[in-house]
Amino acid sequence: MNNKSLSSDYVKRAKIRLSAVETLLHHKGFADVVRESQEIVELACKGLLRHFGIEPARVHDVSVQLNELQELVSNPNNIAVLIKISKSLRRDRELAFYGSEDLTPSEFYNESDAKEAFQSAQEVVRVVLEIIKG
Repeated sequence: MNNKSLSSDYVKRAKIRLSAVETLLHHKGFADVVRESQEIVELACKGLLRHFGIEPARVHDVSVQLNELQELVSNPNNIAVLIKISKSLRRDRELAFYGSEDLTPSEFYNESDAKEAFQSAQEVVRVVLEIIKG
């Protein structure tokens, strides 16, 4: 399947969500910044895969599929960045949203965690746009 419109929609929505996450950061919703940043990364990466005609897996971390793009882009280091960030934020997805018996998300995630996640999401959107506009 190679629906360029769907690919563009994913990336556009990821870019728009950056503003929403910035608002969460401003209001000190640090756990939500981490969770939403992961969703931005997921959406942008899946948009990139669709751009290259690859149907994204129905998982939250598509880093395995991103490896397929290494030979299709002019700068393979960009794909390495996407893979690293996707894997990193995937680990915090459920924890940042649900917590656990011994962890309350709003108490666990701090401003530094949130800023790092947000900057990672910004970087992914920037890289994906750069590759697509190529």
